[in-house]
Amino acid sequence: MRLPHPVYRLYERRLAASLPRDRVPRHVGVILDGNRRWARSIGESTAHGHQAGADKIAELLGWSEDVGVEVVTLWMLSTDNLNRPADELDPLLDIIEHAVRDLAAAGRWRLQAVGSLDLLPAHTSAALREAEAATAEVTGLHVNVAVGYGGRHEIADAVRSFLREHAEAGTSVDELAGQFDVEHIAERLYTKGQPDPDLVIRTSGEQRLGGFLLWQSVHSEFYFCEAYWPDFRRVDFLRAVRAYAARERRLGR
Repeated sequence: MRLPHPVYRLYERRLAASLPRDRVPRHVGVILDGNRRWARSIGESTAHGHQAGADKIAELLGWSEDVGVEVVTLWMLSTDNLNRPADELDPLLDIIEHAVRDLAAAGRWRLQAVGSLDLLPAHTSAALREAEAATAEVTGLHVNVAVGYGGRHEIADAVRSFLREHAEAGTSVDELAGQFDVEHIAERLYTKGQPDPDLVIRTSGEQRLGGFLLWQSVHSEFYFCEAYWPDFRRVDFLRAVRAYAARERRLGR
């Protein structure tokens, strides 16, 4: 139930003020889920839902900046989503391209494309690369745009990269087996060099990762929100950060 506007604003301010600044997540991953169901719930088209979801992204990034988050990873399109019918996928890719261009044009955030870009149409992968290049020198919030992303694909790509590198150097299979370590995968992930996600948020009430950052999220805290992504509010984000700050993180120890 939504609170009356003045009460909501007061609650939001108090919630923001109560966050312990020394326990804010450095890296937040967000599964932007529920666009289609949100659209159906108000009698609108799927494309309308995806556009509403895209319009929410800049707000999320602003909220993340406000509390001191350093990296945000946005899962906008999975490898499984690439199997959707063309009459849904094509408009969605168009919306993603425009959203990424708009984020780059803002000049506030450094964008990085993460995913199997070779699986995407050439115009989509080009838009992602152009946004990367345009924001390469931006020093603000680092934003990973996960398009054509699947956790299994990412791990397979990392292993493939390792094997190719050593095959070119003439390393034998036995030598490879003896040398192989978890760090060889970590060093070749799409997010190499970044902190692993401290907090992963999924909207729409679904309580599963669905393949999101499978390797990196081994020690992440998870927060599942009932709101569909277009309805996700600042107060929902602050509640997720508050829940994270209240947890005792053991990090496998």
